[in-house]
This record gives sequence, C-alpha cells and structure tokens, in this order.
Amino acid sequence: MLSDLSVPVLLGVFALAAAAVVLASIRATALADVIADRTKLGEAMAGGLILGGATSLAGVVVSVSAALSGDASYAFSNAVGGIAAQTLFLALADLLHRRANLEHAAAEPANLFQAVMLIILLSLPLCALSGPDIAYLGVHPVSIALFVAYLAGVHLSSTVKEYPMWRPVRTTETRHDTPEDDEEPNRSVRGPALQFAGLVAIMGAGGYVISLAGGQFIERFSMSSSLVGSLITAIVTSLPEFVTTLVAVRRGALQLAIGGIIGGNTFDTLFLVAGDIAYRDGSIYHAIEANDVYWLGTGLLMTAVLLAGLILRQREGPGRIGIESVLMMGIYATALTVEVTG
Repeated sequence: MLSDLSVPVLLGVFALAAAAVVLASIRATALADVIADRTKLGEAMAGGLILGGATSLAGVVVSVSAALSGDASYAFSNAVGGIAAQTLFLALADLLHRRANLEHAAAEPANLFQAVMLIILLSLPLCALSGPDIAYLGVHPVSIALFVAYLAGVHLSSTVKEYPMWRPVRTTETRHDTPEDDEEPNRSVRGPALQFAGLVAIMGAGGYVISLAGGQFIERFSMSSSLVGSLITAIVTSLPEFVTTLVAVRRGALQLAIGGIIGGNTFDTLFLVAGDIAYRDGSIYHAIEANDVYWLGTGLLMTAVLLAGLILRQREGPGRIGIESVLMMGIYATALTVEVTG
C-alpha cells in the first residue's frame, strides 16, 4: 500500500501516523485516571491493565504485521526494543519530578509485583531461544507458557492491590493514590470508557500504518530488521507511553505513571506470543538475530534495576534523580551504541 509512495510522502505518512497515536494517548491518559477513580481500580492497576494495554496496541500491530510478512527479527526486536525504550522513559520522567526520586514518591506494592512478573516473562523467551527448536502448529510451547503466566500475573496483581500483605513506609514525599474529585467514584464510567475505546482504535490503526512504513524502510534503505524494529518502530510506537508518563507525572498521578510503563511492558511480552502465532515458518525464537537477543537482555537488566530502585526508594541521587534512573539511561545508551555500531 505504501510501496508506490515517494520517500518524502512516505515519511510524511509515517509522521502523521505517529502523531495520531501520540495525540490519542494524551487524551487516553486523562480518561484512564478518571476510570481508575470511578471504578476504584487504583492508579497502579489502571496504569498496568487499562492504560498499559491500550498504549501498547500500536506496537503489537507492528509485531504481528512483521511476523505475518515473515520477518521474525523485525517482529521480535520491535517488542523487546519497545520494552527497553519504555523503561528508559521512567528515567526521563524522573528528571521532571523535582520534589523527590519518582520511584520513592510512587511507592505501590502492585508496581513491585508487576516488575517481578515482567522479569519472569522476559526470562521465558531466553529459555525458548536457548532450548530446542520445536513448534507445534507453528507455535513454540514457551509462547503458551508466557501467555498463561501473563494471565496469572494479572490476577495476582489485582490480589496484591486489593489485599496487600505489606505496605511501603509513608514519607513526606510519598504521593497517595486518592481520587482527584470526591464525587468521581459515584459517577458513571460508561462515557469515559467509550471515549477510551475510540482512542484505542485510533492507536491501533496508527500502529498498522507505522508497521507498513517500517517495512518500507527495511526494503528501500537496506536497513537491518533489528535496527528498524528496536530503534525506529519500537520507539515511535512507544511514544504513547512516554507522553502518558509525562502527562501522568504532571497531573501528580505517579502510581499511574509507573504502573503504565511496567504494565505496558508486561503486556508487550505478549507481542512475542502474537508474533510467534503469526510467524508461520516455525518458532520465532529460533529465527531472530543476535542483536534481538541483546535487546531482550537489555530490557531484562533495566527492569531489574528499576525494581531495585522501587525497593530502595532513594530520596535523592545524582542531579536529584534516583541512581536507578542514571543506571537505566547508561544501560540504554550502551545498547544503542552496540546496535548502531554493530
């Protein structure tokens, strides 16, 4: 569909699709906060389940489209590259929250548990690609295990939210997750939910256009699938998470900001499940490149550092941001250098 377009027009279409996804995500953030208040779901859970899943839709469309076209590296790198980029966004958001380290202020058991689940989910593909090359009906057994583990994690996350067995120590910098409007819980959630669904459709359509444009970049400019997936489409389709994180921090919805990133990353692991199903030439885990595995390790390492920061809850670090934010930026910069120079 985009193959007949000139390069300037192709870039223009790519930019318009990215803008549509970003603008839709800005409004979706505000609606997610309202839905969290009216359903009493809580910002951390709303960020992880509602906002995280919605803003990840464009990315999953890219991975599925790439897998259907037979490009396993493009599909895989888009998923794991997006997880690394979105974790980086929390470090950048920490720069904006000047009162204290963001991970300190947004203490929430649900976010800790989701970070643990993300590490587990990212470990499963490592097991798959280092194990035997097997597939049943074109799907690797680890993809089934990953999907089941995700569902179990969502259930357990809600349990942690509703019946926490421990609570973080409250300090003067800890931001409480309370409704902005006392009347919010008594109002109907239908209107915001319908608006939110419409915005999700826009983000999905934008993701499809972005996936097609990314394929053209690979074909026309002889770029590697790993480079396009991890650094172009992954970052562009992750922009909603960046925007929603910044908007949430500015609104003071800190649990929503962190929950949206961690929950979105958790949802993004399902890109691999969808990609494995869509990829018809066997197991997607055994059709990827070395750089794709490196980005998987980068996402795993950055998540572990983030989890350590959420537990440590450092008030201030270098430049008034947490040491975990500094480390995450350094890890991502290293991965970027390896991808570009490799």
